[in-house]
Amino acid sequence: MIAVRVSIFFIFLVLITTSCVEPPNDAEILWDHYGIPHIYAQNPDDLFYAYGWAQTHAHGNLLLRLYGQARGRGAEYWGKDFLNSDKWMWINGVPQRSARWVKEQVDPYKSMLENYVAGINEYADQNPNNIDEKYNVVLPITVEDVMSHVQRVLHFTFVFSPDDLKAAENSWKKLNGSNAWAIAPSRSAAENSMLLANPHLYWGDIYTWFEVHLNLPNENIYGASLVGTPALGIIFNEHLGFSHTVNTHDGADLYELNLVDGGYEFDGAVKVFETDSIALKIKDDDSLKTEMFVVKKSIHGPVVKEEGDIALALKVVALDASQIFQERWEMATATNLNEFEASLKSLQTPMFTVMYADKEGNIMHIFGGQTPIRPSGDYDWSGVVPGNTSATLWNHHHPYEELPRVLNPESGWLQNANDPPWTTTFPEEIDANDFPAYMSPREMGFRAQRSARMLDEDESITFNELVEYKFSTRMELADRLLDDLLDAASTAQDQELKNAVRVLKNWDRTADNDSRGSVLFKTWVDDMNFPDDFALQWKERSPIQLPEGLKDPTMAVHRLFGAAKEVKEKFGRLDVFWGEVFRLKRDSIDLPANGAPGDPYGVFRTSYYRPDDNNQQSLIAGDTYVAIIEFGDSIQAEGVMGYGNFSQPGSPHRTDQLQLYSDKKLRPILFYRHDVEAHVVETTTF
Repeated sequence: MIAVRVSIFFIFLVLITTSCVEPPNDAEILWDHYGIPHIYAQNPDDLFYAYGWAQTHAHGNLLLRLYGQARGRGAEYWGKDFLNSDKWMWINGVPQRSARWVKEQVDPYKSMLENYVAGINEYADQNPNNIDEKYNVVLPITVEDVMSHVQRVLHFTFVFSPDDLKAAENSWKKLNGSNAWAIAPSRSAAENSMLLANPHLYWGDIYTWFEVHLNLPNENIYGASLVGTPALGIIFNEHLGFSHTVNTHDGADLYELNLVDGGYEFDGAVKVFETDSIALKIKDDDSLKTEMFVVKKSIHGPVVKEEGDIALALKVVALDASQIFQERWEMATATNLNEFEASLKSLQTPMFTVMYADKEGNIMHIFGGQTPIRPSGDYDWSGVVPGNTSATLWNHHHPYEELPRVLNPESGWLQNANDPPWTTTFPEEIDANDFPAYMSPREMGFRAQRSARMLDEDESITFNELVEYKFSTRMELADRLLDDLLDAASTAQDQELKNAVRVLKNWDRTADNDSRGSVLFKTWVDDMNFPDDFALQWKERSPIQLPEGLKDPTMAVHRLFGAAKEVKEKFGRLDVFWGEVFRLKRDSIDLPANGAPGDPYGVFRTSYYRPDDNNQQSLIAGDTYVAIIEFGDSIQAEGVMGYGNFSQPGSPHRTDQLQLYSDKKLRPILFYRHDVEAHVVETTTF
């Protein structure tokens, strides 16, 4: 097969050897100036071959490392820093289960997966200089590697991760979230349904998104996938679109086991653990050492922690969901609501809210994934439950028909900002009392309240207004507290407090680049103890009005004095710009950032930061891929990927969208071929 890359700068031919999969006969990738591949093929096999090729071109180093970790062999390839990750894979049986999943694949999906893998391997084989040598050890990639990676991402990172065991106060999992909106024609100024896709994740590693456009003669599919996965996680086509949020889903349980006589107690008897001995290889300079690792398995699942005579065993849903790729492809190619829901009913994706909109004007919210049908009893399913009795053991999940679902609400809008399904719209369309208590908690954070407020207050939303709302950095928390704080501090005689009051009075209550007062307010909030310091706590009957007010105004003013002193010492003045302190830093680029953590500040445009050494903070997580789609006679769509569509070192596409992030702007999404052809900078043909 001959691969020809035509560039605006040069033309060259690359000879490509034949792989075990028949290479494409007529496929091409049109790369636009943001490094987004628009792939055109005549059949699904060729499409996914080119898709694997394109993803490796953009993310080769990251892709191969993720597959190596998913194999449970990271320490063998790259040293002891990967040992805990390897153990997590083997404890949870990922490599063994992946082999079974591969055997369960059926055509045409099996062939599509094989071609995706073939595209990865052929790119790596023919472009060795584009991939760091240390990652070549993982090659060749197999379909089993893909299945292992999917499990690592979905089941053993999102559903339950090692951080859940550690209960670390600042775990990355707290940065995982999303916003999603669906707006019906009744609420749209153009009388078209609209969709907002806005995942919030760590900027890099296993959470990295890849934006891609997939085209067949009768399919036009646009969206984004997490690197290493062949299935898109966010999608729209000519007819419909959907996005996800991390839902308040409980798809895993920890069981406490009492260890006795080499086994564990269960229903008054002693059960013996099943055990597997795994030989883990660990790279040490130029040599390999071997460490034997024993995995214990109970009737509940594997032992994930053991101390003294107590062990914890983990049970996770959807471990038999081997047809997830088929489900996702059917979702991507659905043309109406009925087809879309039919694709969801097998519940192959273990969790996530689904937010849906279509050209016919339907909008829908589904509390997706597999939720276990848990036994009745006074058990803390969010914590640790007794494992010494079959009374706590579950083996089935709720079917699709029993999950919280809202279709075409009276309000004309749906939102989710990682809040429970009960607060997805107002007036409320579903009653939490109709579902088991373990289905989802009853709560609503400030980001979700801000989300609902913006939608509820605008009865006719334009596309441009939707973009404006997406980038809103207004702090809902300030609207609940600032007036009380200023009133309490208004009689202060101290000059520093007077200056602080002046700054906060003039503040616009946002976390925009040029906002003055937001740094002072955030410093004060971080020194308080919310929600305990609220005068009125959140109540289910007032979900978007509470909490509010200060329980102890005198103490709050004292803390404001301390915050003012801290800000003055660090930055020389109280009215320092938000963007002067909070920065976007990637490679050689250093720009002002905007947005703040969604909670407790109640900011819809979510950004998380890590302190630097110079009193600045750099963004590490938050808004990743953003897309806004309007389903009119033709599709109108705009989007942005803050960290760019490439992670390979030296690529301009690592930083070419950072300025858009800083400026709170989107770029046009090129959905139709004539628009794509007007912006092509490079072509790869097969």
